[in-house]
Amino acid sequence: MLAAARKQLLLTRLRTDGRIVAKELAAELGLSEDSIRRDLRELDAAGLAVRVYGGALPASPAVADYGTRASVATDSKTRVARRAAELIEPGSTVIIDGGTTALATVRELDPDRECTIITHSPTVAAALLSHRAEVIILGGRLFKHSAVASGAAAVEAAQSISADRFLLGVTGIHPEAGLTTGDADEAAMKRALAGRASETFVLGSAEKVGAASRYLILPLDAVAGIVVDREAEDAETVGELERRGVNILR
Repeated sequence: MLAAARKQLLLTRLRTDGRIVAKELAAELGLSEDSIRRDLRELDAAGLAVRVYGGALPASPAVADYGTRASVATDSKTRVARRAAELIEPGSTVIIDGGTTALATVRELDPDRECTIITHSPTVAAALLSHRAEVIILGGRLFKHSAVASGAAAVEAAQSISADRFLLGVTGIHPEAGLTTGDADEAAMKRALAGRASETFVLGSAEKVGAASRYLILPLDAVAGIVVDREAEDAETVGELERRGVNILR
């Protein structure tokens, strides 16, 4: 089997099975495990898969730049945002992450809702200019890929806040890999924010469910729930998440 055909087969298996175990697939196809691992390394380098111990997981399309992500799964993000906005209760203090689904969430928020929003995203903060909500912005180095403040200054700023809830943006939600994103510093900032809230809910639009990125943010059991799109959910993956005890909000 030619290398191009092998890689296409690997991508098909990632879409249908949600993961590849290199040893098992090599035995099934009668190929060397080294060949499969080499193909997985090349797919990983091309951003088409995420290598893990023993194999690979599907790569998330949500790791693209901010402008590109704005046009990905927009209907799904809106449905998730509508449900997530219900978690911002009157009088509560809520940390809202950066990203396109977070931005969609504040756009779904009742402009007359009296609450406090804390964010490290200038785009989220700007979207709240006409709202009655009090807005607190955390500063730091601008990570342009996600349009959020990051780095040591942002993490330090996060240590001085506390909130009822954190609405967490991710690029991957996978039963085995957990909650992931594509940048190590961004993952650290998200963990810092989660540590300042009484409970964390994940914004899980369709393109993120069943996919994985390189850096772990939190394990599944560290969050209070995941908001998914009832109209476009990956039933098999969501079912596995529920079997693992994850609270799914639709």
